[in-house]
Amino acid sequence: MSWDWFWAPEYAPARFVVRRLLALCYAMGFLCVINQFPALLGTNGLTPAPRFLRAMSFRRAPSLFHAHYSDRFVVGCGWFGLLLSAAAFLGLTDSLPLWASMAVWFVLWVLYLSIVNIGRIWYSFGWESLLLEAGFLAVFLGPAHTEPPVLVIWLLCWLLFRVEFGAGLIKMRGDPAWRNLTALHHHHETQPMPGPLSRVFHHLPGPLHRVEVLANHFTQLVVPFGLFAPQPVATTAAVIMIVTQGWLMLSGNFAWLNLITITLAFAAMDTTLLGWVPVGALTPGSAAGTATPLWHRAAVLALTVLMVVLSYWPVRNLLGRAQVMNRSFNKLHLANTYGAFGSVTRVRFEVVLEGRGAEDEQWYEYGFRGKPGEVTRRSPQVAPYHLRLDWLMWFVAISPSYGRGWLERLVVAMLRDERRILSLLRHNPFPHAPPRHVRVRLFRYRFSTPTERRESGAWWVRTPVSELIPAVSLDEVTPDD
Repeated sequence: MSWDWFWAPEYAPARFVVRRLLALCYAMGFLCVINQFPALLGTNGLTPAPRFLRAMSFRRAPSLFHAHYSDRFVVGCGWFGLLLSAAAFLGLTDSLPLWASMAVWFVLWVLYLSIVNIGRIWYSFGWESLLLEAGFLAVFLGPAHTEPPVLVIWLLCWLLFRVEFGAGLIKMRGDPAWRNLTALHHHHETQPMPGPLSRVFHHLPGPLHRVEVLANHFTQLVVPFGLFAPQPVATTAAVIMIVTQGWLMLSGNFAWLNLITITLAFAAMDTTLLGWVPVGALTPGSAAGTATPLWHRAAVLALTVLMVVLSYWPVRNLLGRAQVMNRSFNKLHLANTYGAFGSVTRVRFEVVLEGRGAEDEQWYEYGFRGKPGEVTRRSPQVAPYHLRLDWLMWFVAISPSYGRGWLERLVVAMLRDERRILSLLRHNPFPHAPPRHVRVRLFRYRFSTPTERRESGAWWVRTPVSELIPAVSLDEVTPDD
């Protein structure tokens, strides 16, 4: 039997781009582990992972850390993952034999899976599962000196289809604001993590907001079908998605969601646009376009069958009336369902934490790295990096129940001056001694108008709403807190 159908040499440049951008996404994930995991999930973190590991079996949460856990070991895994990601980004894995290149990508997947499966609420975002599913498929793409398997290219396109089409459906089903084209009258202001240009986008004319929504519907509900059309239609569909994702990157901070979606879009491009990519230059002296051995072909066929079978659950979810978004149907995070912003909040609320010293009646605000706080501070560009605490604070502002079990712990950390946890913040108003009291307040925020901006220099205008946690001192904290 001829295997000519199995190979897609015209997608070698696409593989080059996909694997490098995917390595960059992995790097962002492991950098978050290094910088944030000990404070969020470490032994003395906000929600300690060791407690979870003691209560959860390996079968229910597959993770290397069932065998051994320590904060240092997790951070070490983060550094190892970051090192492997950098090697993959630089193309060093392309000079390896097929089995070794696959091993590197498999280790990346296992490491990140191990972290996500014990990360609980801090790792419950859709882009975690998206990175894992894309990363697992990338294991089978092969290095640059081999022919790209067409089945894996199709599986990457199928993943992108579910990401975009699922997001489009959940919008149309979930909130009338998407159907009447008014969603972006609110979204730029109320999204979880505004960026430096979000205020500009918010103040665009109303008719342009409607055009944005229409363009979004077209990109997510119509264009995805073009991914499976002959070239150059598939490439055109991919370009439209990339432009749309670039627009989203400019208008807000969504961790690596936009970057990884762009990454997947490149999988649909052949040499029509990517012919300039110097894939052969990466492996001097090697035979570019070598067919892979039979064991690899068998593995790709097995992967395809597995993904077809597992796709039953996300397809059923897409077609069902009770569609959910960002759901994993198995603990390996393969063949997931995706979606974003099925509902749009109309009003922005923010949680503000304040402290007061023993000899001072004035309250001083703690500053977060990404989320809105000080009204004169412009929202920074954070993505593709992910500030997990800042994102969860947005959910707490919508419903305080999201902070159950860790918001009080954050208050205690401020009272005890626990520097590891406070390192998650941008500004600690008590650098020399902890505050006597800490309180948690809820404010309503809105972007300042152009006139207000000129007169006061304020980026935001805020008004107090309520007190989530009244002033508390360390004397009132129980030992278990």
